Amino acid sequence: MDQDQEEDGKVEDFPWHLGLFDAHCHPTDHALSITSIPMMKAKALTIMASRAQDQHLVAEFADAHGLTGSMASNLFKGGMLTGVQCQIIPSFGWHPWFSHQIYDDSVSHSPGRVKIVHKLDHYKAIMIPSPCDPEFLRKLPDPRPLSEFIAQTRLYLEKYPFALVGEIGIDRAFRIPEISSEFDRDEKWSALTPGGREGKRLTPYQVHMDHQKKLLTAQLHLAGELSRPVSVHGVAAHGALFETLRETWRGYEKIVISKRLRKRSASAAHSHPDEDNTGSKGELLDARVAKPFPPRICLHSYSGPPGLLKQYLHPSVPTTIFFSFSELVNFSSAGSSKAVDVIKVIPDDRLLAESDFHCAGPQMDDFLERVVSRLCQIKKWSLLKGIQQLASNWAHFVFGEDFVGDNDSKA
Repeated sequence: MDQDQEEDGKVEDFPWHLGLFDAHCHPTDHALSITSIPMMKAKALTIMASRAQDQHLVAEFADAHGLTGSMASNLFKGGMLTGVQCQIIPSFGWHPWFSHQIYDDSVSHSPGRVKIVHKLDHYKAIMIPSPCDPEFLRKLPDPRPLSEFIAQTRLYLEKYPFALVGEIGIDRAFRIPEISSEFDRDEKWSALTPGGREGKRLTPYQVHMDHQKKLLTAQLHLAGELSRPVSVHGVAAHGALFETLRETWRGYEKIVISKRLRKRSASAAHSHPDEDNTGSKGELLDARVAKPFPPRICLHSYSGPPGLLKQYLHPSVPTTIFFSFSELVNFSSAGSSKAVDVIKVIPDDRLLAESDFHCAGPQMDDFLERVVSRLCQIKKWSLLKGIQQLASNWAHFVFGEDFVGDNDSKA
């Protein structure tokens, strides 16, 4: 970087005017922070839902500060950002940390009717180890049918045309927290949206991976049906996550043509210019037809190994995979060196920056500035080049390649 950098990783006279976009954050955890959004330096926040208590809050944030169609079309002009206040891109989804609160009612004995399960049977079936403490089971919320949640999410996505599906995923490391009524009455946590894990002791119980995969797959299918991008959480389950994602696009893979065959195709195309020799399943499908996989996927705060990138970036993969990074997750532990190695080999046009912070305002801006500065350092970009590249990547992820292409053509 050619800018003077302070010891804390921040840069003097940081060029916020170029436009920074947060690819993943959770300001609804502090719902009152909504009043801080108009004063933020970031140009857009991609905010996530995670559980029952915050779906409507994400919608309220979008109603107050959501990006409209006219704003989106004028967001970039000539490759530069126009002067607009911070805008919201809403995302609706169910996080794996709360996956136990959903039960799979996809198999019903009576067509057209929701399958009803006994609360205790559900929790005993999907938790590892199977809980036998009656008091713990009694305190758990009544599980919600998956079909009901998917129907609600569909309504949100239809209401907000730029909305994503997120945060979704699988997590092999998390444990279910205790249910404590004292937590909700403690002034220390009174500003937090209910239902989260903050301040609670963790139990030994985890959620079976098969159950997490069912919930993830249902949300991926919905995103594919409505052609929405997704923001995906994956912890200690990188192989399982890739396999779950790949299963949704199985049968839709692009056909990879060897160099020799490409030369032959070029020769044939020259001989028969009216024929289409693309040779790709994806290209032979109408882009408007609903598919069982999302068009774009962001692996948020990516912590997987460098070797897995080859699978995600293989030319046969019919969806576009992005990788986002945050100070809070990727650079606050001993694992930061692995993140550096991964970032170095990620293609420039597949990288995103995120705060992953839980409260809108100056601190969220600060985390975003720090990670953008760090990404520019690792990639050996100037701040000008890096910020413009990350802005273009964010627009591609959220709006699609056509949006980026249209605005690039105006430059």
